[in-house]
Amino acid sequence: MSFLEDLFSLKGKVALLTGGAGMLAGAIGRGLARAGARVVFTDYRPPAERLEARLQALRAEGLEVYGEQMDVLKREEIEAAAERVRREIGPVTILVNLAGGNLPEATVGPERSFFDLPLEALEKVVALNLFGGAILPSQIFARQMVEAGEGVILNVSSMAAFRPLSRVVGYAAAKAAVNNFTRWLAVHLAREYSPRIRVNAIAPGFFLTEQNRFLLLDEQGNLTPRGRAILARTPMGRFGDPEDLVGTVIWLASPASAFVTGIVVPVDGGFDADSGV
Repeated sequence: MSFLEDLFSLKGKVALLTGGAGMLAGAIGRGLARAGARVVFTDYRPPAERLEARLQALRAEGLEVYGEQMDVLKREEIEAAAERVRREIGPVTILVNLAGGNLPEATVGPERSFFDLPLEALEKVVALNLFGGAILPSQIFARQMVEAGEGVILNVSSMAAFRPLSRVVGYAAAKAAVNNFTRWLAVHLAREYSPRIRVNAIAPGFFLTEQNRFLLLDEQGNLTPRGRAILARTPMGRFGDPEDLVGTVIWLASPASAFVTGIVVPVDGGFDADSGV
């Protein structure tokens, strides 16, 4: 077992997660901590409001976890958090960009046609998922990786980046841009700074979260027509569980994927492979 433990070990690494109060971040952060990393959960609200219960539960398991306030759309907050973490915990060499989401106002539906989508809502969704969800944190924390001579950036894409899904206009466009940015940054950092700095992404399939629940379930908790259509196109026949992401994330963050950079890995129960025929 020591061979496998060494291959996937994150012992001594500092991992920072944006969007740290979300459901997916909870499972991923716990997995990284169990693999040996010191994990920092960040969110745009003070940790006492959103993260304290999670931090206490994980610490009760003997895991080394921390909470930081950081708005991913405010460079000065990212820079301040980065410096605090470096000073108090250590340089960040694993960055998981989980911040993101959608807005009903940027979604086409019975009450709102494409022609009526407000630009302000679309701008917010693109800013959150692309700039705050990938570019700005990567700019700040990759500096620490350059100084350390190694690091991993893991962005979070979506099935909407592979197959433009109906209704989610701004979200799909932003996640497609995240895919492109992931590949661009992988090449840039490897060639210009260090081949030991790797950049990849995961593309979750359909996981029930606070952001998409209104699209997949009705007020009674039953599948919406959209939810039924998704499961009909998912060969494994279910929505994803946050724990389903952990193994892929640990692989991409660990020495087990030392020669892997610039890829986007679907974790989708087969959704992207299903042609529907």
